[in-house]
Amino acid sequence: MQIDEDKLNALLGRMVEEFGALASAPLTILGDRLGLYKAMAGAGPMTAERFGEKTHLRLRYAIEWLNAEAASGFVEYDPGAETYTLSPEAALVLADDASPAFMGGGFEVLMSLFLDLDKVQKAFRDGTGLAWHEHHSTLFSGTERFFRASYNANLEPSWIPALDGMRERLHDGARVADVGCGFGASTIVLAQAYPESTFVGYDYHEPSIVAARERAKAAGVDDRVSFEVAGAKTYPGREFDLVAFFDCLHDMGDPVGAARHVRETLSPDGLWMIVEPFANDRLEDNLNPVGRIYYSASTMVCTPCSLSQEIGLGLGAQAGEQRLRAVAREGGFSRFRRAAQTPFNLVFEARP
Repeated sequence: MQIDEDKLNALLGRMVEEFGALASAPLTILGDRLGLYKAMAGAGPMTAERFGEKTHLRLRYAIEWLNAEAASGFVEYDPGAETYTLSPEAALVLADDASPAFMGGGFEVLMSLFLDLDKVQKAFRDGTGLAWHEHHSTLFSGTERFFRASYNANLEPSWIPALDGMRERLHDGARVADVGCGFGASTIVLAQAYPESTFVGYDYHEPSIVAARERAKAAGVDDRVSFEVAGAKTYPGREFDLVAFFDCLHDMGDPVGAARHVRETLSPDGLWMIVEPFANDRLEDNLNPVGRIYYSASTMVCTPCSLSQEIGLGLGAQAGEQRLRAVAREGGFSRFRRAAQTPFNLVFEARP
């Protein structure tokens, strides 16, 4: 076999970049956990000594972490003054949990992928699945933090207004079910935006429901928000004005069965809101940086999760509009449309 030296060298160069990204990821998690980015945010140029004092780190650790962050381009280094600076833009991405650009939670999710590698390898070999609750707990907390940034940025300003007439109904007082709510980030964001409405979050994972209740109380919305342990095909209640599925339908073993249950629990003029990872219908159109993230997460988390359940349809995180439309129609919905989108999400509206 003849080797193309240019292609080989290009791939090796790419591998060096990959190694650097993987090697620096734990340092980003350390910076998040220890509050190192927060200590630098808005502080301007800092010497390593000043940084070490402010963060209570031993100087040798402080220097090495700062140098690694500078090599990654996350921290700016001034060789003349020997100072390190976290730019305002980097602070939005790394230090501010409330920022719509915050990515810290994503690194927690990535950590869980490595911690669960042996379990996924076993599932690959024996053809079984790996249920959500069988993953490391960093997946649960990281998912909440990662998606909360997007919900803060988009849910009330653009996604809800894109649903025909729903914003007005929520302002007037609507009954809302948030299915697959996890730690309740989406439920709480909605409750804060629409105080006249009442909300109930459902998730089969009891530890997530416990966490959601704590977060709702801390946010001061527990007077209009409740959380219950229940699955997507069994959650109680009827006559909901809005049922929402945030980034969870593709994880379900029987999404069609879930759609049928939504249809049964909606009011006659109710609406099913489906938020899913952004994907085009053709594989070749998803071979890009966003698709790379979602296919990787889907291989490690979403598809094994679906295959662990009954039916095990295995939609995957890159299902695309055509397949999601088919699920909704088979579940009894006659109207389905794309209401909004971002580079990371598709938002659909389904009606009976």
